[in-house]
Amino acid sequence: MYRAVALRIDAAMPKDQPAAGPNGTFTFHGGRQDAARRRFAAAPQPWLDLSTGINPVAWPIERIGAPDNGPLPLREALDGLCQAAARHFGTGRQAIVALPGSEIGLRLLRHLDLPRPWRIVVPTYRTHADALPGAEPIEVALLAAEAERGGTILLANPNNPDGRVLPPAMLVGIAHRLAARGGMLVIDEAFADVAPDIGVSPSLTADDRVIVMRSFGKFFGLAGVRLGFLSGAATPVAAMAAMLGDWPVSAQAIACGTAAYGDPDWIDTTRRRLAADAATIDRLLHDAGLSVSGDCPLFRLVECDDAAALFERLGRAGILSRPFDDRPDWLRLGLPGDAAGFERLARALRHR
Repeated sequence: MYRAVALRIDAAMPKDQPAAGPNGTFTFHGGRQDAARRRFAAAPQPWLDLSTGINPVAWPIERIGAPDNGPLPLREALDGLCQAAARHFGTGRQAIVALPGSEIGLRLLRHLDLPRPWRIVVPTYRTHADALPGAEPIEVALLAAEAERGGTILLANPNNPDGRVLPPAMLVGIAHRLAARGGMLVIDEAFADVAPDIGVSPSLTADDRVIVMRSFGKFFGLAGVRLGFLSGAATPVAAMAAMLGDWPVSAQAIACGTAAYGDPDWIDTTRRRLAADAATIDRLLHDAGLSVSGDCPLFRLVECDDAAALFERLGRAGILSRPFDDRPDWLRLGLPGDAAGFERLARALRHR
């Protein structure tokens, strides 16, 4: 019995397959420091990982003390986490469920009986293609026309890797066009915490046919906690909650998320710091003769003919960046966490 269940889960949740090519291991997603250590064995330590777009200065987890991991998490504690997150997102009366990371939520979308045809707005996360298998890739310029077809459209806002931001009013308009034809809009807001006016949730009603996904780890710098949220239309949110069961996230995640979302001073200070650090990396890239073709406060997208060579050069300096197999002229760089990291990146860039 156990083997049969394992096989069904394996079939529903495909394993990540790194792209082919010289940098294929690093093009599926960031954070592969183990592979980087093997690839660049002589690189100086410790590694400066700029491949993920995760805030390098995390919310101070020591503020929560040590959560009690012995008993099962209480329902009221989980409810408190969701309420704190909803206040932060401006979710209002919309349904919300906690996820063990937004990655899991994305990969479970296919099981929510979302209306077809499925489309994803590109360029975007590699995981979006896995989230809705067989989905048609469309460009953002076609959003309004595609909404007239109904079905489901999945997009990221801010987008990854180019940082494009669509205003909430535009997204609500697209959602209404889709809904008029029985469709659904799914918005991946993994990077939306960087500014208070990006998120669409405050503009939604409980009846809007919209699903919003959020990541805790990127902005708060605690990706290892594995926490995310899905909110919006009641039926798919309830279906997701039923799939995840009574204890979808750990006691550690509940304690971290509840405290961090309730820390407005840290959130405001971090938004200002990220903006300042993004301006610093812009200067470094400009001084190195590199063009920034896309941006978000947590990362910069560089476009250059020698992007593959730059990836290699940074790797030999112990700096991990994010290449793209379908766009060999792109390289994405996250933010260093301190002055020493910025100086290390500046030295490596000067040797282009």
